[in-house]
Amino acid sequence: MNTDFLKALGLAEVNAGTSTGLKSSNSGDYIASYSPVDGKLIGKVSVTTREEYEATVATAQAAFQEWRMLPAPKRGEVVRQYGEALRKYKEPLGKLVSYEMGKSLQEGYGEVQEMIDICDFAVGLSRQLYGLTMHSERPLHRMYEQWHPLGIVGIISAFNFPVAVWSWNSMIALICGDVSIWKASEKTPLCSVACQNIFKDVLKANDVPEGVSCIINGDYRVGEYMTKDTRVPLVSATGSTRMGKIVAQEVAGRLGRTILELGGNNAIIVTPSANMDVVLTGAVFGAVGTAGQRCTTTRRLIVHDEVYDTVKNNLVKAYGQLRIGNPLDQNNHVGPLIDKDAVNMYLSAIEKAKAQGATFIVEGGVVEGTDYESGCYVKPCIAEAKNEMAIVQHETFAPILYLMKYSDIEEAISMQNAVPQGLSSALMTMNMQEMENFLSAAGSDCGIANVNIGTSGAEIGGAFGGEKETGGGRESGSDSWKAYMRRQTNTINYSKEVPLAQGIKFDF
Repeated sequence: MNTDFLKALGLAEVNAGTSTGLKSSNSGDYIASYSPVDGKLIGKVSVTTREEYEATVATAQAAFQEWRMLPAPKRGEVVRQYGEALRKYKEPLGKLVSYEMGKSLQEGYGEVQEMIDICDFAVGLSRQLYGLTMHSERPLHRMYEQWHPLGIVGIISAFNFPVAVWSWNSMIALICGDVSIWKASEKTPLCSVACQNIFKDVLKANDVPEGVSCIINGDYRVGEYMTKDTRVPLVSATGSTRMGKIVAQEVAGRLGRTILELGGNNAIIVTPSANMDVVLTGAVFGAVGTAGQRCTTTRRLIVHDEVYDTVKNNLVKAYGQLRIGNPLDQNNHVGPLIDKDAVNMYLSAIEKAKAQGATFIVEGGVVEGTDYESGCYVKPCIAEAKNEMAIVQHETFAPILYLMKYSDIEEAISMQNAVPQGLSSALMTMNMQEMENFLSAAGSDCGIANVNIGTSGAEIGGAFGGEKETGGGRESGSDSWKAYMRRQTNTINYSKEVPLAQGIKFDF
């Protein structure tokens, strides 16, 4: 296939790697990146050594001393220019995302658009890092609060969104005055190198220190360099709940901060009044988009018994029309899973579901043929199941949708909440009372609760994240910026005396 997009991104060489902003690294140990699209080697990146990590942190620390003193709107201008550069490179970067990760080309372009959007959001935010003014109980005193940058923000991202999630964190951190060190997934390392190649030119043009944005490469052992490092006050980690628990314990042990975006087990509740066209679009995209490899993927469809057969029949018909194949061909709906390990987990989940009593109304399996030689293409499938089944309680990162019935809205909400994860949820209804119940304190326990849209497709303007085993973190919009800064309360005495709080007297 044509790989000119690699050249456009500075990835023409098979062996590549960066540890700091502008310097290349070559440890002699490489991670090979194979495309799940066709099984071919795209390139290799050098694994960051401990010595290189130490040099990267030193570079980032030095850059922070300068970057934090630049006025926030000036920092925003650098981010704005990066957004403009991303507009220029949207097509090749979107193709790389699709080719290295396996998501559809439309989704690859959409992910880069998210990066552009968060840059725009961050630029505006750079003039809105507001504190509060409080009235003091002491005369001739003024109290206020302000926000200061933390320092180095460590970012650990997952393969399924190989560029967007980094930008959610780094662009906000940058306008806050922080610097970042990014450890991308070892399954999609070239995407991080491409982002850095684009950014380094912007940094250089603005005479910004290279250490403002750094990347390191490797597996979990390289990630541990950051989680154990007291010089990294905040670690933002995206991935599995198992990984998140390890990161949380490690960082908490040194009293650092974490932003955790972990597993999801997301449900759509379908009521009798729901618009069936909306239900079908939301459910199918939610279940098969990115081949089920989104943390917001729809994994459970909880349907009222009055419309259950209608929804079931519509889904079976729609699944029969899905086109599985090369995600760079925009005629296809579903691309491959990330690798053969993911395929094996998908097959294992199907066997467990059957053993636990689930009935498959759309069968799964591996897609075979000359167009699927990577061995990573699988069939999206649907199973009628019970919410309490062990496999249903577990997040399988693959296109498996569990279909189940309910009789009243309270039962449906209870089923929705009766899983360990709490990321995204949705209700399909035209009934205002049902909607308000779903969005009330007694309703969905997820960080995201939608009405008449699916569980996938969050906008950058809102805070993204979830509760329970999803980790409780928030990224992207709203006031998520506060997680990347430290709050300071200030009291100014402009009198000629020192009155104490609470009327305390201390005369001498």
